[in-house]
Amino acid sequence: MNSRIRAWLETLGDQFWLRPGLIVMACLGLGQFAVWLETARIAGYDASSPASDWGYTGGAEGARALLSAVASSTIGVAGTTFSITIAALSMASGQMGPRLLRNFIRDARNQVALGIFLGTFAYALIVLRTVRTVQETPFVPHLAVSGAIVLAMLSVATLVWFVHHTAIGINVETVVDAVHDDLCDAIGKHTLEEPDVRSTLPIPGAGNATASGCGYLQAVDADNLADWAHERGILVSLRVRQGDYVPAGLPLAHLSSTVEDATEALDKALTFGPRPAALQDLEYAVRQLSEVAVRALSPGTNDPFTAGSVVDHLGDALCRLAPRFMPGGVTAREGRIVLVQPMTDYAGLCDAMLHMIRQNAAGSVHVLARMLEVLTRVAEVERRDDRRTELRRHADLVIAAARRDVAEPADLMDLEERYGRFRTTTSDA
Repeated sequence: MNSRIRAWLETLGDQFWLRPGLIVMACLGLGQFAVWLETARIAGYDASSPASDWGYTGGAEGARALLSAVASSTIGVAGTTFSITIAALSMASGQMGPRLLRNFIRDARNQVALGIFLGTFAYALIVLRTVRTVQETPFVPHLAVSGAIVLAMLSVATLVWFVHHTAIGINVETVVDAVHDDLCDAIGKHTLEEPDVRSTLPIPGAGNATASGCGYLQAVDADNLADWAHERGILVSLRVRQGDYVPAGLPLAHLSSTVEDATEALDKALTFGPRPAALQDLEYAVRQLSEVAVRALSPGTNDPFTAGSVVDHLGDALCRLAPRFMPGGVTAREGRIVLVQPMTDYAGLCDAMLHMIRQNAAGSVHVLARMLEVLTRVAEVERRDDRRTELRRHADLVIAAARRDVAEPADLMDLEERYGRFRTTTSDA
């Protein structure tokens, strides 16, 4: 699938109104269909039959009262649901960072719950307009009114479930687990089972190319851009990667030779947006987890346990990455390299995971100890020497921060012992 289409579908997931709107349309259609069945006498519904005891058997006035009650109550519950959602978003924004609001907005369960309430309201209205009394040529759509009762019971169950889901969803551990799952999925999608080729070619200098778009680079259609470069016999070297912010007019690529339609090709291959996207960005979930940890370590929050939990989840991600390989960003056609992209490497991923947490954990013995323990565990799993060197670099930075900021000798001695265990683990390889 074209990367631009995938980016568009990713954006659709951020639209909070989409699923509720679809559910409302479905309920409107269901109500109209139920009335049509009653009118066309296809349903075979008989109010005097024993089976009708499970449905509505009253008259027009009762039907109107029932449908009015369902409509008024469900729209009130929908307003309450929306208020609860906004309150949860506000609290999550203050505690865990505004960038994590995307996770709450994209939650399909919240959207479906709101859609059920609004859909029940719409269903009751569409059926209510067809109920007529004796003075108006009597007509009571018993089947459709019975459907309103069913939807009302569904709304009651949904309300209970929604309160439970919201109470669990705003828990910081639940949020960390959800982002961690996204990170594990990204590792599976954006890393390789076999080592990839890395380009050692010099950066082309014959010409630069710009794109007409600006903003955060969300996706790159590497296949189409490589095909274009192959047809023209040139080498394209991109200067930006997914997640980078691109200002207007910045040269985005170096070309081995100047071609006229380079800007048009880049416009077709690169997708920009007002915010970063997780579509092709391996570090997207890492930045979200780091933000949770940094906010937890702020003086206003002072929650080192949450920061320690984030470090544990990041360590799990590094352990999952141990048997896999980072992509090289090289695309070839017929044995010739035609496209080179800057890609996240292991060192850059570790920096994104650990630098900001370590910098904000100055003096927090708990977090520094967790970082040393996690690095030790990752080093036990990781067998590649170059990656162990990166882990050792971060362990050295952690113990240096401890020696600088931890004043209590007993605490510092404990951290030194953990650092010694890390050195023993890495030296045993």
